[in-house]
Amino acid sequence: MKIKIDSKIITILVVLCAISCAFIYTAVDGSSQYDNPKGFVIKQLVFYVLGIVLMIVIAQTDVSKLKTIAWGMYIAIFIALLFLIVAPESIAKPVNEAKSWYQIPFIGTFQPSEFMKFAILILTAHIIVKHNDKYPVKSIKMDFLLIGKILLLVLPPTLVVYKQPDTGMIMLYFAMIFPMLFFSKISKKILLPILAIPVTIVSVIAYIYIFMNDFFQDNILSKLSPHQQSRIRGWLDPFSYGDSAYQTKQGILAIGSGKELGKGFGGNDVYTPEKHTDFIFANIAEEIGFIGASFVLIILFLLIFRFVQISLSNKSQFTTLLTAGIISLLAFQIFQNVGMTMGVLPVTGVTLPFLSYGGSSLLSNMMLIGIMAAIQNENGDYMFTTKDD
Repeated sequence: MKIKIDSKIITILVVLCAISCAFIYTAVDGSSQYDNPKGFVIKQLVFYVLGIVLMIVIAQTDVSKLKTIAWGMYIAIFIALLFLIVAPESIAKPVNEAKSWYQIPFIGTFQPSEFMKFAILILTAHIIVKHNDKYPVKSIKMDFLLIGKILLLVLPPTLVVYKQPDTGMIMLYFAMIFPMLFFSKISKKILLPILAIPVTIVSVIAYIYIFMNDFFQDNILSKLSPHQQSRIRGWLDPFSYGDSAYQTKQGILAIGSGKELGKGFGGNDVYTPEKHTDFIFANIAEEIGFIGASFVLIILFLLIFRFVQISLSNKSQFTTLLTAGIISLLAFQIFQNVGMTMGVLPVTGVTLPFLSYGGSSLLSNMMLIGIMAAIQNENGDYMFTTKDD
């Protein structure tokens, strides 16, 4: 059996794994909440090994056959998401007021919504290609029909995830889908107004917040769940809302205290909740400073840049759609995570890809890399092969 592996991607993953394990260790070791930092590192290493296995398996799969896997995964995960609503707390305990995980003995937690990204990505690309093949002559009516098909696929899990609530995951779904719509040959006369809608909504809300703050508090913010209200208030004014914005405030202090060169490895004396998971970037910036944190971001950028290089060799619309979705998803996830740790964006619970502690996030992202590797193999653009006789 030939295993085709891109040496650049593997090298970047090895570097990210080392960075992840190092700063998970210091984050846990510096917290009074946990007493076994080595245990967290071992689990992260196990997740990395499992992720690489998943990546290799998917990389050897014919890209066109991935949709068969995706349909089964979509149905299974949607059922798991629905069951979370009624699942007892003994197996699905709420964390930070969000019921998004199953607790699995001896393993940890399992977040179904993370793996829904894989299914939605492939099925959206499949629906677009199939629609374009069936209706080669474009019209406004057919474009709206395609949008309707995609919404029928995406809205059911999105509504269930919103119920948990997990706004961050919903943002990731749509960050993945929007660029796929752009490459779907839908008329720009339709796409531009669709993209303008969220921009307009955000602009209007920002205007109301600045110039009509009482109206904003009473008629907009009050309609959200207490959990969402807390996060938005904390984002808008973290140093005035001490309780609700504690995590954001501490993240800002941790990053700022790192200055240019940081406090040294293990020198994380600013307590920040979830410093080994969602806020691991704050730990990195505190310990190795602006220069070190910038280096970490460059490593992540090189991974995305390699994906862009792979996408330039695409030979079909299906693979073009897949690469567009994956690149946009990971880029947005990095932007959102780093932005929220610095207080620029609201805290949404989005992890930093390949660095934050957590099996579900890491495994799901490794599966996306597996898709990129499968596309690279189909394009005939891989760095080297190993042969296992």
